[in-house]
Amino acid sequence: MEDASSSMSILSLVTNAGPVVQLVMLVLLLASMISWYMIVSRFRVLGRARRADHAFEEKFWSGEDLSSLYNQVRKKPNPDSASEAIFRAGFQEFVRLSKSTRGSEAIMEGAQRAMRVALQREESRLTKHLPFLATVGSTSPYIGLFGTVWGIMNSFRALANVTQATLSVVAPGIAEALVATAMGLFAAIPAVMAYNRYASLSESLVGDRELFAEEFSSVLHRQAHGRDA
Repeated sequence: MEDASSSMSILSLVTNAGPVVQLVMLVLLLASMISWYMIVSRFRVLGRARRADHAFEEKFWSGEDLSSLYNQVRKKPNPDSASEAIFRAGFQEFVRLSKSTRGSEAIMEGAQRAMRVALQREESRLTKHLPFLATVGSTSPYIGLFGTVWGIMNSFRALANVTQATLSVVAPGIAEALVATAMGLFAAIPAVMAYNRYASLSESLVGDRELFAEEFSSVLHRQAHGRDA
């Protein structure tokens, strides 16, 4: 009885599985480990981004002179703040074009273009690794199911070599096959939950940065037209 229970342990089922099922389990284990690394990494990145943007926007709306603020963030940039990156790109282009003889519309168009590029770059940074999590979440159950089907198929093949089919003959093969399905779900569920959460949070952060870019454009627009007046 003791030997039977030990032979049906998870470890023994994995080690005694066929090579195809073991390969499926290895792929799912690697996918799960990588996705957990990315889950923790995205949690830290998005948390830092939210705090950094909040801190920068507090300084921006405090009434500090824009030139002084630009010199501060240029000397000591915060790589976690998307709002700061948008501000640096937009104000740098605004100052550069203001030194020329171009009109206010050309200045604003150049500054807004620089801010759009910075926003797209920050959006890519915030959504990094999310496609991998989506892929793991959508494909892992099917990979596990493939391992299960293969293992069960081999179990039924083994029945052809015995004179009397009993549950004890096919149970180990079916059990090891079902472990592949369990591992597929173990890899998929956290990846799907993290993807949905981080995609929503990234979308919210990008939306806030778009709003900041519009508000900053209004500030620059007033300065550009004040320059012409």
